[in-house]
Amino acid sequence: MRDSDAVAEEAPTHRRPVSTDEFKMALSRFASGVTVLTARDTSTGDPPEDVAMTATAFMSVSLDPPLVVVSVGRESRMFDLLARRDQWAVSVLAEEQVHVSSRFAIPGRVSDRLLFEDLPRHLGRVTGAVILDGALSAVECRTVNRIPAGDHTLMVGLVLA
Repeated sequence: MRDSDAVAEEAPTHRRPVSTDEFKMALSRFASGVTVLTARDTSTGDPPEDVAMTATAFMSVSLDPPLVVVSVGRESRMFDLLARRDQWAVSVLAEEQVHVSSRFAIPGRVSDRLLFEDLPRHLGRVTGAVILDGALSAVECRTVNRIPAGDHTLMVGLVLA
């Protein structure tokens, strides 16, 4: 038996090992980059609606092909949109853009129109999703896989630009 098999056998499957609050507190102490995930909802008419969410669970997973992953809560507007649309962008925020991350971290918003109003931005040349000006970097992606993970889904994106 491998060590990983032993760990898997010992993990409790019938109860939650830590409380939600304990889990949030422990992981909130992990310093990571902050990103804003954006997608354009063309089903809303003219003009289309740009939807965004702050995402700290973002990482690269492959150089060849170039793949990234972002974690999206299944109760979010973004999840609903990405279930219908497979193109999106991620802007990696600079330190001075902390106010932007706070803006798009508000759960349960009805619309993002006002949240974008005063932000310098442009549309991605491939996906048409919003890219925030001043971001350290940005990638435009097409979803190539969706992996259920608890109350979230991991969106695996092929980097197009």
